[in-house]
Amino acid sequence: MTTAPELPSARGPLSGAVRDILLGSPPPGPPPGEAASWDPFGDDLQLALYMAYEPHYRGFRGVCDAREWDLDLLRLRGAMEETFLSALRAAAPGDDDVTAELDALLVEPADGQGVSHELMHDGTWERMREYLAHRSLYQLKEADPQAWVIPRLEGQAKASLVAVEFDEFGGGRGENVHARLFARLMEGAGLDARYGRYLEFAPAVTLAPVNAMSLFGLHRALRGAMVGNFATLEITSPPGARRMAKALERLGAGEECTRFFTEHIEADAVHEQVMRRDVIGDLLAREPQLAGDVAFGIRASVLLETRWEEHVLAAWREGRSSLRPGAPGISGSASPR
Repeated sequence: MTTAPELPSARGPLSGAVRDILLGSPPPGPPPGEAASWDPFGDDLQLALYMAYEPHYRGFRGVCDAREWDLDLLRLRGAMEETFLSALRAAAPGDDDVTAELDALLVEPADGQGVSHELMHDGTWERMREYLAHRSLYQLKEADPQAWVIPRLEGQAKASLVAVEFDEFGGGRGENVHARLFARLMEGAGLDARYGRYLEFAPAVTLAPVNAMSLFGLHRALRGAMVGNFATLEITSPPGARRMAKALERLGAGEECTRFFTEHIEADAVHEQVMRRDVIGDLLAREPQLAGDVAFGIRASVLLETRWEEHVLAAWREGRSSLRPGAPGISGSASPR
């Protein structure tokens, strides 16, 4: 039984071109429109990038596996990557002070304004399901993008990053793989836990952080940024996971829901130190010229998460969904139990 998702509907000429290539249509010719006119953070480019990366993961139903290395797809993807990466660098400027960037991650905003804060204090099941649908685009492939960087590392940095990944993949036990824990959380919340089920309904701000992980992971030249991204996820995870566990408990969720977050509270607190000292420390001792890329990876990850939080909170404050219209299984504030 395949776990590949359905191809989503196109949202513009770029995602339409990628969709055509994946379905085996004749090459579309030059990339649609002028690259300078593409919105690097918009729905069309972000969906097109996500679709172009997915053949490296589980692919799409009805799409030939050979499309993974289709030259037309790779050419179009390369042009979109250049646009996205340039925009990220412009929007997240800074120097190569990795220590300062890491220290900043440990400081929680004093105002306590964030999606996890909102859910912990006032969240409903409807908003919780929205949150889970958004996060499913990454969490159902959790730690997969970061695995691309393993062959690009050596020594202690490689050994320690693999140790963190080993925990993410359940310590050798399939039922404990973090992506599987998230699927059980979705099922407990009354959602469809099939991989990629909510891609059709994910806005650009949800796709962009996942695309950045794929971009960093698939390019050896961006290995420093990938390590910075992974460190950001591990360092910022425990406080948010603690709030999310409390939010679910307040809503009356059972252990099958809360376990995903309680697992991250303790595990990622340990991972924080491993990533900082043993992965980043050893990587920069070997390749000090990558300091700027590591710092950029941290800043870009924070930027994209901030954009996502702002989008979700703005939608909720206006009394509307933060997902694209039509997402199944979201509406209703009653407990799914």
